[in-house]
Amino acid sequence: MKNVVSVSLGTSKRNKKDEVEILGEKFLLERVGTDGDLQKFGQMFSDLDGKVDALGVGGADIYVVIEQKRYAFAQILKLISGAKQTPVVDGSGLKHTLERETIRTLQREGTIDFPKEKVLLVSAVDRFGMAQALVEAGAQTIFGDLLFGIGIPIPLTKYSQVKAIGSTVLPIITKLPFKWFYPTGEKQEQRTPTNGKIFDECTFICGDWHYIRRYAPDKMPGKTILTQTLRKADLDWLKETGVRRAITTTPVIGGETFATNVMEGVIVSILGKRPELLSENDYLDTLAKLNWHPNVIELNP
Repeated sequence: MKNVVSVSLGTSKRNKKDEVEILGEKFLLERVGTDGDLQKFGQMFSDLDGKVDALGVGGADIYVVIEQKRYAFAQILKLISGAKQTPVVDGSGLKHTLERETIRTLQREGTIDFPKEKVLLVSAVDRFGMAQALVEAGAQTIFGDLLFGIGIPIPLTKYSQVKAIGSTVLPIITKLPFKWFYPTGEKQEQRTPTNGKIFDECTFICGDWHYIRRYAPDKMPGKTILTQTLRKADLDWLKETGVRRAITTTPVIGGETFATNVMEGVIVSILGKRPELLSENDYLDTLAKLNWHPNVIELNP
């Protein structure tokens, strides 16, 4: 049985373990939260190295991306450096492929008519494939990188603005402590609603779940949410807010979804290659065999 473990800087309350068969192979998928404990997080990569088939970085990114340029968070790279044998992934391979294809599939199958939607993508540098696909689909999109990532009340309305600002600030930001820009540990359980007017005027809200949950208002009637990982408690909360439907990019396993880093670990394990050796076509060909499809969950039809 192949074993994929996501080590997360997030809360241990969201820990999860499931056995599943994928393309004829048995997998044990695990998510282990370290409650924001950086030492424990780094130690687990050392302890599990060589003992599992793939390790995922959860509750954090190794890389953020602008076009073909990747910027690595120095702190995260240092923390995972103990993994010498086991491949380490952060989901960026699927953000470039699966999430891009998710937008195209929703448009092609008529689930969403993006030119008629006003979209909020909470962070474009985190979901670069999704950002580019939204532009390609003709969606009127607000990119929330400054609003939520840095706390500057300026909505970006063009991807060219994301590229220009990102190429300037990301080389600096990625050298600073990761927790300055993303909720870790118990902070993932806290909500600090902000920029409510922008949430209100948008009909389709997408991107990282922790950003969405942390900053979204208490009421979001009629809206559609597209994200990667939703647990039962998350769905219950979304239903209470009045959200019409939730869509996840990763498949349902054990009644819930795993994050992109876990599912990327599955693909790396299936292909038996280091992630840095995988091409876009490697991902796309494997995704075609897996036949993963956007999971639409009606909450308040």
